[in-house]
Amino acid sequence: MPIADTPPFDYEAALLACARGERFAMRALYEREARWLLGVALRIVRDRELAEDVLHDAFLQVWQDASTYRPELGSARGWLYTVVRHRALKEVRHPGRMQALDPVDLAELSDQQQAVQDTASERGLDSDSLERCLQRLDEARRACVVHAFVDGYTHEQIAERLQTPLGTVKSWIRRSLNSLKECMA
Repeated sequence: MPIADTPPFDYEAALLACARGERFAMRALYEREARWLLGVALRIVRDRELAEDVLHDAFLQVWQDASTYRPELGSARGWLYTVVRHRALKEVRHPGRMQALDPVDLAELSDQQQAVQDTASERGLDSDSLERCLQRLDEARRACVVHAFVDGYTHEQIAERLQTPLGTVKSWIRRSLNSLKECMA
């Protein structure tokens, strides 16, 4: 059969099959997406061995949580990428993770951090100001901003988590960012 006649891969059907415990579906997902998903993890964690661990853990999570996928919230392929992205972000943010730096890299990083802090001070930006401005936001809007920019959730995930329409979540985030910008100016 020529490649042009090959039917498109049905990610949703594969996830549903995973939810039923059908291993061939997991294998098909892995064979189809692993190299791309490894690239996503690698861009975030910046270490090949760690990225491979992230990918492994993410596929275990996909296998265990496939039944939680909801087609009305987004594509099945997008769901896979979200699982890998969140696993990688969780790994990067893990407080016990330490990465050894050679002294030259450490000095350069320190200089960069100091330059950012100096620029922020010159502009009157600091964590206290940000916290004060965040506290001015309505609780639901503040939660949207924190979920989006701290937790790394998509708009769809925030809408589901807060049980709020997607359009409302997008508006809240946009308006909240404008309010924060004004407050911090």
